[in-house]
Amino acid sequence: MYGIFNDNFPPILDGVALTAQNYAYWLHEKGYDVRVITPYAPNADEVINAASYKINRYISVPIPFRHPYRYGMPHIDLPFMRNWMKMDFELVHAHCPFTSGKLAYAAAQRQHIPMVATFHSKYRQDFEHNVKSKLIVDQMVRHIIRFFEKADEVWIPLPAVEETLREYGFKGHVEVVENGNDFYTPTVQIEAMRAEMREELGLLPDETMLLFVGQHTWEKNIGFILDALALIKEKPFQLFMVGTGYAVREIRHRIKLLGLSHKVTLLGNIHDRERLKKIYAAADLFIFPSLYDTCGLVVRESAAMHTPSLMLAGSTAATAITDGANGFVSPNSLDEYATHIVSLMEHPELLMRVGNKASKTISRSWESVMEEVVLRYKDIQESYKLKHGK
Repeated sequence: MYGIFNDNFPPILDGVALTAQNYAYWLHEKGYDVRVITPYAPNADEVINAASYKINRYISVPIPFRHPYRYGMPHIDLPFMRNWMKMDFELVHAHCPFTSGKLAYAAAQRQHIPMVATFHSKYRQDFEHNVKSKLIVDQMVRHIIRFFEKADEVWIPLPAVEETLREYGFKGHVEVVENGNDFYTPTVQIEAMRAEMREELGLLPDETMLLFVGQHTWEKNIGFILDALALIKEKPFQLFMVGTGYAVREIRHRIKLLGLSHKVTLLGNIHDRERLKKIYAAADLFIFPSLYDTCGLVVRESAAMHTPSLMLAGSTAATAITDGANGFVSPNSLDEYATHIVSLMEHPELLMRVGNKASKTISRSWESVMEEVVLRYKDIQESYKLKHGK
């Protein structure tokens, strides 16, 4: 049995949660026994009942000022721990280094099996949001690195992510294993989805639809987005934002303060993946100036629906983009980002051509990713047996 461990899992939505979900789904589809280990979240029963694989959740509490994230407390959840001790894994895969990651490592140690750990996030920025002491943040980062040093193999979703790991102090070997997406759709269907959703959203024929999908947190550089759009608010565009997060109330206030209430619509979380596909298809340009993200799963989802992204030079996630070929990259300047948006609005044929190229070059199905993952799992298991004389 393969174990997929993460501190977030649907109904909590972010890129890592969706990655863990797709690992579990496609491993099961390919005939492997798989078990997800993750904290409890409100409305989780719907996800558990709908899943074709097993999900084991443990007690959790909300993390202050980090809605919708939760802190798991597995060791006080006695029913979970009783089940946990009976689980027989052959490999565990930790998608985060916190409570679920510690459970993965404990299972690996107890059962003498390999542990894979994927480095998904820029944890230092998360810590700095709540902890003002640099000394304490440094200690927390070192603790994270010690976790990854215990893994039998460390994976990263993009080559550029290695730079972050090295900055944090990790000196071991890393392997690049890309993320996929579940949004592949024939072009003819995309055109129909686009027309349907644009009508539903009330877009005028000459309006450019901008889109942001992701956690509504300041780390995602949402303030930068709003400030840039405030410079061009007389232009014919509408921005739709999908997601939720601790900063929603502040974002609403900033939208009003900047005079963008008639230009920006917050759609909240969208759990219906088919509806989200249509929203991606309806968009002309996906705006993602995040310096926080290591990979940007949403950029790949957007590409799958033939919608190109505008990103910032120097961001880790932008390393997958060739400017003007399969996406767009702007200098880290409000004026230049705003100018890029206006220029692209005036060249819809360029947006269409680059979006089509993006769908072919940076959009990969989860099914194909998991074919690679399974082969890697087998190699890791064999290497572990040879190393430990099993």
